[in-house]
Amino acid sequence: MTPADLASTVLTAARAVFVTRGLDVSLLPETTTVERPRNPEHGDYASTMAMQLAKKAGVAPRELAAALADELSSRPGIKSVEIAGPGFLNIRLDAAAAGVLARDVVLAGQEYGRTDRLAGQRINLEFVSANPTGPVHIGGVRWAAVGDALSRLLRAAGADVGTEYYFNDAGSQIDRFARSLYAAAKGEPAPEDGYGGAYIAEIATAVLAEAPDALKLGEDEALEVFRVEGVKLMFAEIRQSLDEFGVHFDTYFNEKDLHDRGELQEALDRLREQGHIYEADGATWLRTTDFGDDKDRVLRKSDGDWTYFAADCAYYLDKRKRGFDRVVIMLGADHHGYIGRMKAMAACFGDDPDANLEILIGQLVNLVRDGEPLRMSKRAGTVITLEDFVDALGVDATRYALARYSSDSPIDIDIALWTRASRDNPVYYVQYVAARTASAARQAAAVGLTRGEAADFRPELLTNEKENDLLKALGEYPAVVASAAELREPHRVARYLEEVAGAYHRFYDEPACRILPKGDEPIGEANRARLWLNDATRTVIANGLALLGVSAPERM
Repeated sequence: MTPADLASTVLTAARAVFVTRGLDVSLLPETTTVERPRNPEHGDYASTMAMQLAKKAGVAPRELAAALADELSSRPGIKSVEIAGPGFLNIRLDAAAAGVLARDVVLAGQEYGRTDRLAGQRINLEFVSANPTGPVHIGGVRWAAVGDALSRLLRAAGADVGTEYYFNDAGSQIDRFARSLYAAAKGEPAPEDGYGGAYIAEIATAVLAEAPDALKLGEDEALEVFRVEGVKLMFAEIRQSLDEFGVHFDTYFNEKDLHDRGELQEALDRLREQGHIYEADGATWLRTTDFGDDKDRVLRKSDGDWTYFAADCAYYLDKRKRGFDRVVIMLGADHHGYIGRMKAMAACFGDDPDANLEILIGQLVNLVRDGEPLRMSKRAGTVITLEDFVDALGVDATRYALARYSSDSPIDIDIALWTRASRDNPVYYVQYVAARTASAARQAAAVGLTRGEAADFRPELLTNEKENDLLKALGEYPAVVASAAELREPHRVARYLEEVAGAYHRFYDEPACRILPKGDEPIGEANRARLWLNDATRTVIANGLALLGVSAPERM
């Protein structure tokens, strides 16, 4: 019995009590939840249903709890129900009801943990979106890991998700990039406001390989060649780096397309229709202060050039036109001031900023060696890049380490810790369970031990405390996935997997929970039941790691 099954049973029991007592069943919630008590002595699960409903129903909490306890006690799979405090229901399952979860998890396989909690939501998730002026730096690496994990979580919770990378191939930063490439190609130092690092020389050389006569052109024409070809080469490298990191976007959106298709003018016209545009000082303004922004924003400058914010408006409108009802944008810590103007912009379009736009801010991350943050990249010169991260930790450890912490908290990633083959390394601790469960299955097969048919599974034999603890941990997985998706917090999955890993190690190391028969003992049904539990653990560990984009090795 999963926690969701038990919660449904509690709700059904409450309905029966209300009908029997002539109470208004419309007071019952559509759904409810049960929780694992902090103290295992209080039972397997706890419900606050009686306290939630007592006042509305006009019944004392403990009186309603007593009625619910009587009703629940008669339900299949419920061993006992105790009333605690003002009306808590502490519920214990019988061994068969608890143990059947192992079979259900194995049979569900990769589908276990997937829910329809966010079904019907169309979400556009934009993350990384680094300008193509250099390799993906350390901040972008964090968003690559967290954003990709979040996209997997949202899909697992039933949402229709489109992932998107927005790249800016126009504007002053691209001009500086082109001038830097041009200077490198001529063997000159980078301009004062240009980009440095070995990658600039590499890209410049690659541009000349594509356009060998570029330096024979006039400066303006040459700069255009370096701009176009340099951006193309740099962005191809960014995409390759992300692909090798396991991050693949559904859409790579080019800002230039917004200009070429006239979408900035379309956005301006739409905002004008909404009555939020005015002219002042020769410029065109959006009155965002009407919706809480600290100042109005210029869309078109007095010289006729569009602002970056105008492109932001057009891009948001483009996403909404493509049918996404919620636009989620992940930004770095230096973009906190961006939230107010974007929320106001959505309101200017006539949208509900709380329903249609969500902005997530990620804090800084440091890669640390010997207690000191690394500051310089061998290739990029001034920043740590995705390649530096992967070279130091590997893909799995990098993704796990970055997804393990709440993205709104600054973090230090210690190279020594995350490359250590020991239990204090969280990713090793979890992946070791993946390998250990696979090893146990191989050893079982070698002695002729198989799970057998699902119909012959004997869940009532899983009676040991360590078995029960592991079953309860496995049962929490669907709720963890759903809450992590709703709260946009992939780190909940990582921390949960570590909890499961601990429960499995305690189960595996318990002499009374041997999976394999001892010595010449014949294979018994208890061995088969524990093999089901072993394989269920591997299923949950593999499914959870997959949500983080991390492998579940069969050997370590």
